[in-house]
Amino acid sequence: MLSFYDIINTFFLIYGSVLFLSYVFIAIMSSLDLSFYVKKSKYFRFNTIKEFKVLPTISIIAPAYNEDASIIENIRSLLSLEYPKVEVIVVNDGSIDNSLQKVIDYYDMVKVKYAFNESIETAPVRGIYKSTNAAYSNLIYVYKENGGKADALNVGINISRSDLFLAIDVDCIIEHDAILRMVKPFLEEEGNRKVIAAGGVVRIANSCEIQEGRITKVNFPKNIWAKFQVLEYFRAFTLGRMAWSRANGLLIISGAFGLFDRKLVLAVNGYDRTTVGEDFELVVRLRKYMHYVVKQNYKVAFIPDPLCWTEVPSNFKSLKNQRNRWTRGSIDTVLKHKDMFFNPKYGKMGFLSFPYWVLFEWFAPLIETTGFIYFLLMIIFSSINIQIFLILLVFVFSFSLFFSSFAVYYETLIFNRYKGYKFLFSVVLIAMAEIVFYHPLNLYFALLGNYSYFIKKDKKGWGKMKRTAFDNSKNVK
Repeated sequence: MLSFYDIINTFFLIYGSVLFLSYVFIAIMSSLDLSFYVKKSKYFRFNTIKEFKVLPTISIIAPAYNEDASIIENIRSLLSLEYPKVEVIVVNDGSIDNSLQKVIDYYDMVKVKYAFNESIETAPVRGIYKSTNAAYSNLIYVYKENGGKADALNVGINISRSDLFLAIDVDCIIEHDAILRMVKPFLEEEGNRKVIAAGGVVRIANSCEIQEGRITKVNFPKNIWAKFQVLEYFRAFTLGRMAWSRANGLLIISGAFGLFDRKLVLAVNGYDRTTVGEDFELVVRLRKYMHYVVKQNYKVAFIPDPLCWTEVPSNFKSLKNQRNRWTRGSIDTVLKHKDMFFNPKYGKMGFLSFPYWVLFEWFAPLIETTGFIYFLLMIIFSSINIQIFLILLVFVFSFSLFFSSFAVYYETLIFNRYKGYKFLFSVVLIAMAEIVFYHPLNLYFALLGNYSYFIKKDKKGWGKMKRTAFDNSKNVK
C-alpha cells in the first residue's frame, strides 16, 4: 500500500504536471489565435464599419464615484470615440464630492424628465441630466443614490435604449477606434452562433504621456509595483484570455472594458449587486443562460488589440486591496455557480473552463502554500533529495521565465507599444524578480482574500485606491 508520504508526493506531482501542461496548451492556443487574428485583420480597415448601412446602436455606460479630479476629461474622452450610433451614459453613484456640479457647469446640463423602464431593480435615481448644447446631445448624466458599481451599471442598462452596451470604468483611457474593433465580432455572427459579449485587452497607463484623454506616448512604468503588473497583464490578456477565447471557454471579461448584448443581460436581470466580482459573475451567468435555457450556440469574443488603458495600484496597500477583492469576487462567483462543476449539462464550460478556474485559479495559491509548508517539514525531518529538489527548482524557474518571455515576445512582435531594448532588458529583470518577490506576495494576497471571505465574512467590501487625475499632468506616476 502507498504510504501517506507517497500519496502527498503523487498529488503534488500530478497537480504540478497538469498545471504546466495547461500553460503549454495556453501558449500554443494563444499563438495560433493571435496569428489568425493578425492575418484576418491585416487588410481590414476598421473605419469602413462606420459606412455600414445596418449597425447596432451602442450605449457607453460609465459608473463614476467621487471622480471630480478628472470627470470632465474622462467624459470628453468618451464623447470622442468613433462610432456613428453611440450614446454616453455616465452614472454618478451618489458621489459626495463636487463632480455633479462640475459636470452640470461644464457641459451645460439641465435636469430633465426621462422615461425609462426599471427592468432591473436598483437604488433610486435622483435625477437625469441632458445638455442644452447640441454638441453634447448624446450625453446622459445620471445622479443616483449610492449602491455600488454593479448597481450603477444596472441603472445605465435600464436607461439605455441601444442594442449593445459598453461597460467601462470612467477613468480608463479608450483608444479612439476601440468601439469599431469591439463591434466587429457582433457583425460577423455566423449562422446561429450568437456573440453575447466581447472583451478587449487592457493595458497599463501608469507613466504614459497623456494629453486630452489620449495616450500620446507609451512608457514602461517607473513605479516598481506597476512594472510587475505590466508583465501580469501581458500573460493574462495576450496569452490567457486569447487562448480561452479560441476554445470558446472564456469566463471573464474585464470590468474596465466589455461590450454586451443588452437584451440578454436584461434577460438574466443584469449585474449581481451582492458580489464584488460582478464582471466575472455576469459572464458565467450569461453562458449558463445561453447553454441551458436558450440552448443556442454562442460565443464570448476577445479582441487582442490594446484598446483600453487603466491606472493600476502603485503602492502595496492599494494592490493588496485590489487582489483581495479579486479573490473574494472569484470565490463568490464559483460558489454561486458551483452546480456547473464537472456538470455534463453545461458542456465544455462545465467540464473544462469552470473546473480549470476552480482548480488552477482559486485552489492554486492554497495548494502552493500547502506545498511550501510540506517542503519545510520535509527539510526538518531530513527526507528531501537535494539533487532532485535543485533540478525541479531550475525547471520551475526556467519555465516561469520562458512563459513570461513568450508573452512579451508576442506583445512586442504584434503590437510593439513599448519601444527599445531598454524595455526588453527591464522586463526580463522584472520577470526574474517576480518569481522570488512578487509571486509570493500574490500568494499572500490570495490567502488574505480567502481569509476575508470565509473567516471575516467580508463579501462586498471594495477597498480604496487613490487615483491620479490623468490630465492634470502628462505623466501618470
